[in-house]
Amino acid sequence: MVSEMKWTTDQQKIIDYSENLDLLVSAAAGSGKTAVMTERVRKRSISGLGDISKMLIMTFTDLAAQ
Repeated sequence: MVSEMKWTTDQQKIIDYSENLDLLVSAAAGSGKTAVMTERVRKRSISGLGDISKMLIMTFTDLAAQ
């Protein structure tokens, strides 16, 4: 059995954000950005609100960007 992750209020806002617009998430290291965006993509794909073949999802660190 998989337990539901406990999201902060801000994380849940990003997951549930329903506008069909580009979305940029910037937050501190270790804040759960990758998990939040993964959950957002999962929920949108399952609900039919997002076509994963039309999504660009990237994550990188400042060090990698340099």
